[in-house]
Amino acid sequence: MTIPIKTEKEIQIMRKNGKNLAGIMEKISKKVAPGVKSQELNELAEKLIIELDAKPSFKNYNGFPAALCVSINEEIVHGIPYNKTLKHGDIVSLDLGIYKNGFHSDMAITLPVGEISYEAKHLIKTTKKALKLAIRNIKTSNTFGDISNIIQRHIESQGYSVVRELCGHGIGRELHEDPEILNYGKRKTGPKIKQGMVFCIEPMAAIGKGEIKKGKDGCAYTTIDEKLSAHFEHTIAVTKKGVEILTKI
Repeated sequence: MTIPIKTEKEIQIMRKNGKNLAGIMEKISKKVAPGVKSQELNELAEKLIIELDAKPSFKNYNGFPAALCVSINEEIVHGIPYNKTLKHGDIVSLDLGIYKNGFHSDMAITLPVGEISYEAKHLIKTTKKALKLAIRNIKTSNTFGDISNIIQRHIESQGYSVVRELCGHGIGRELHEDPEILNYGKRKTGPKIKQGMVFCIEPMAAIGKGEIKKGKDGCAYTTIDEKLSAHFEHTIAVTKKGVEILTKI
């Protein structure tokens, strides 16, 4: 496994991309409401990306037909934004990547649609906190296994399941680079975290079982028992000044 190390100049490009991506995601988030069609969100994402003179990272990647992944309720990731209408009480995960000046950036958030159940709120809060705890523990004295273990322990401590078959990843000139960053694992295992690494941490949690299956659209992965799942993701850089969230809204 060769984990690419980025130069300061390359991280600066990714920093700008990440800021732009976060700005786009913030605008899309404000449109999430009951009655909105997922395709409308995708069209807005693509319009904003083109305005930046950037490209959508996901469109045509492994045959994915859209710029934005819109995954609703039991869909974990890679939901195709056909004309699904968001309904009161749904939860929706938005996953978006952009490519500009030779580098990718990637992020995801899960949002409520109108008023949602307490359990759905708690699932979102738990998954979001798992990401926060993981980022807080990114240190050059730690390994990626330490990060994986923190995500697993937090999600399971709240009574949820970790989605084990999907994971985070390195990012840069390629959308997916080494290493794979699992959402479960043992401390002090895996590669050491080093300055110059840029990667995506993306905890995924489910109310029921963590196993997955392909969804009806042929791209989405859903929970095997069709219970709710949540997903958050940031692109992170390890710089000489410390750990930096490149996709912070």
